[in-house]
Amino acid sequence: MKKALVLLAFLTALLPLSALAQVRTLVTFDGGIGVMPVASGVGAGPTVNAVNLNIVRGVPPPGLPWVISALKATVKTNGNIRVAGRGLLLAGGDPIGFTANLSVFATLICEPTAPFTQHSTNPAGVRLEPDGDFLITDVLSPAPPADCDSPVLLIRVTGAQPNPWFAAGIPRQ
Repeated sequence: MKKALVLLAFLTALLPLSALAQVRTLVTFDGGIGVMPVASGVGAGPTVNAVNLNIVRGVPPPGLPWVISALKATVKTNGNIRVAGRGLLLAGGDPIGFTANLSVFATLICEPTAPFTQHSTNPAGVRLEPDGDFLITDVLSPAPPADCDSPVLLIRVTGAQPNPWFAAGIPRQ
């Protein structure tokens, strides 16, 4: 009887560990790219008649360029996400070098072609520090798929619809 109780206690202790083992890292990002709002110009000669906006998987850019010094992110299969960014600052216009007191949130997109599903953190976001640093720890909604073969992580501004992207994570291969 004692052996059975010891075995039962041992198996009960292992059950939570096996549940935790099923939560694995879905995708990681190491490094970031700031947004250049214009992807290309259209027109002949020295005159550009129109521009193509730098739209990424359906998400538009803001009006001004932004830079980011560093970005690291981990997304788990259960949707838990942690994004640490440094130096997300305006790279043009009169407010160059500042954050404009904005808040940001993260969006993961796994599909390489439309239709795209946006798996996002709380759109209320986190406030950028004066030096452009931020930390997002949240859960993506909706939950990401079991596989994310073509991951794009966008850092987006809160409030302004349709929440333009300011920076993108570089997927770790």
